[in-house]
Amino acid sequence: MTGEELKKYIRNVPDFPKKGIIFRDITTLLLKPLSFHSSINLFLEEFKDKHFDKIASIEARGFVLGGALAETLEKGLILVRKPGKLPAAVEKQSYELEYGSDTLEIHRDAVNKDERIVVIDDLLATGGTALSTCHLIEQLGGKVVSVAFLIELSFLNGRDKLRDYPVVSFVKYAKE
Repeated sequence: MTGEELKKYIRNVPDFPKKGIIFRDITTLLLKPLSFHSSINLFLEEFKDKHFDKIASIEARGFVLGGALAETLEKGLILVRKPGKLPAAVEKQSYELEYGSDTLEIHRDAVNKDERIVVIDDLLATGGTALSTCHLIEQLGGKVVSVAFLIELSFLNGRDKLRDYPVVSFVKYAKE
């Protein structure tokens, strides 16, 4: 199944998390084995022949995609979380969203010097979350080799913030 074909499995939730935003909800895609499998296969095709050490997945829907991909490709999995969720020493990074601001954390021992990391999340909007994740990985001595998303809201120009990294996305929305 192509990215365009996967659109029919993604629920559009108007006015969430605030008025004027259409939330692209992948929980409906995850409910169907064929669409879930197809979405993971898009990532697998992209990364199966690439050299990297670990996958960094971003809370929360990124965990589902990153976890499936890491298991299949036999890579380590790094969890990038909201504040207060990781039990050991962390690095922190704050960033802006299209509807506010937030902070991410990563365990200080999650990335070794010169490790090659692929960042995975469900959706690219303004790029702030992914960029903060990339900065956290680099602060710990890692190298981001790609940033990949199931969905890209191209009208928000998040790819521009990530111009220093190769960006991959499979389902594109050109306008709200």
